[in-house]
Amino acid sequence: MKKYLLFLGLLLGGGALTSCDDYLDVNTDPNNPISATPNFLLPNIISNGIQTQMFTALRTPFITQYVVSRTRSSGGNDQYYFTNAQSTNTFNYTYFYSAGNIGPMIEQAQAEGSVYYVGAGKIMMALVLAHATDMLGDIPYSEAFLGAANYTPKYDDQKDIYDNILRLLDEGIVEMSKPASANFRPLYVTSPSISGDILFRGDAQKWVKLANTLKARQLQHLTKKTSYDATTILALCDKGMTSTADDAQLNYQAPAPPILSTTNIFGTTRANFGTATFSSNFIKYLDGRTYPGVIDPRFGVMALNVPASGTTAAAVSTGVDPGVGVATTTSNLSPGAAAGTTVTDFYSSWYARDLGYFEVITYHELKFIEAEAAFRAGNRSRALAAYREGIRAHMAKISAGGTAASQGLTVTFPAITAAQITTYLASAAVAQNEAELDLRRIMEQKYIAMFLNPDTWSDLRRLDFSTQYYVNFQVPTGVNPALMGQFPRRLLPGATEVLYNPAEIARIGATAPDYVAKPMWFDQP
Repeated sequence: MKKYLLFLGLLLGGGALTSCDDYLDVNTDPNNPISATPNFLLPNIISNGIQTQMFTALRTPFITQYVVSRTRSSGGNDQYYFTNAQSTNTFNYTYFYSAGNIGPMIEQAQAEGSVYYVGAGKIMMALVLAHATDMLGDIPYSEAFLGAANYTPKYDDQKDIYDNILRLLDEGIVEMSKPASANFRPLYVTSPSISGDILFRGDAQKWVKLANTLKARQLQHLTKKTSYDATTILALCDKGMTSTADDAQLNYQAPAPPILSTTNIFGTTRANFGTATFSSNFIKYLDGRTYPGVIDPRFGVMALNVPASGTTAAAVSTGVDPGVGVATTTSNLSPGAAAGTTVTDFYSSWYARDLGYFEVITYHELKFIEAEAAFRAGNRSRALAAYREGIRAHMAKISAGGTAASQGLTVTFPAITAAQITTYLASAAVAQNEAELDLRRIMEQKYIAMFLNPDTWSDLRRLDFSTQYYVNFQVPTGVNPALMGQFPRRLLPGATEVLYNPAEIARIGATAPDYVAKPMWFDQP
């Protein structure tokens, strides 16, 4: 797997990157530069842009019912109670730590003739804007990134944000498609220190594939719109990712002082999910209840393992309904955990490895996008092939097995063999022919393969959380009454915006008790 660097330092955008006036140049310390070249800005843009999605993923897995709270209580995320503070990192990492540096990087890259840095900047701007608007709704763009010139930027309509995302991706593709000879500065170097493209290690064509894949995702969100065009999306799929090797993801690293927050946001070291357990909604897809008798080989990798010595069979959870909680602190132990501890079984997941990876957008997701678009276009043959390839690709990606150890917890993951994949693909859980394939089949397999990814929420919203497609989804016990029976459609604005941009927050209606249930533009006809 690709190895990337996290948190190479936080550079606040705008004026912090400009040089001082000439009369101060005599006091410039050459060992402490006050400006940075594009190759030293891009790693921060990438790492902090992706970290934005990681912070969002502290909330969205509860909304999408991948996980629930272990404790029966009132006011939990799995009951759809949210605060502005919970959205602050999603907003701040978008605008200050990532996108705020993109404009200065592009300006410098254009000035020196480094077209690939211009392209990477435009694609990254599209990536962070896409995530921010899909999670928050209307967001600043046309008046953003002006620093002290405007601390209260207006919030642009989501439609305008989508238009800008698609424009930025098209412009980025143009830059990344230029010959290497047109690029003044190498896109990625390892000596004397790593800098530049830490995402794809200087492979411009992978950036092009990422841009086309992201375009396909954003356009697939628009299934409620009359402008939805499955043919356009299928053409983008043809130009998108072609294998798991193209996946856009950030790998975690062992912490090395002074940089310590380099482990998994879902992992045991950072302990963000110490009070979480698997939702019954998710587990039912894997353990043979949704399709009786078919146990998904991914079950022991993604969720639960065979109990180790000292734990009982009862310790293996069948999943918990949202808002219900578990009866005791010992009913959901991780394999190998001592009796009486409160270590959650969530940490038995492949996705909770401290040194695992965080997926932004992947080949297997693209295959499910292709499957849905082809199905909607009436091309059942293409839909079936893409659907089955999406399942195969995801199973193969997490098939290696192995052991992960952290914080005194050791988990051994079973390998998934080629024979197991073949058997599963031939099972009742998978459509075997065009007649068996429907939208439910596509979306439930996409739901499994996109475990913990925030964009699963986009699918749930545009399909109205319907049990026609998500058969195990349910209204939580103790659900937030302010939503008046509706599911959440957006996060609240960040607390910093409530404090510093209150007029815009009031204008978009974000002070209403049921604001999080208000459908977004992409989620309406």
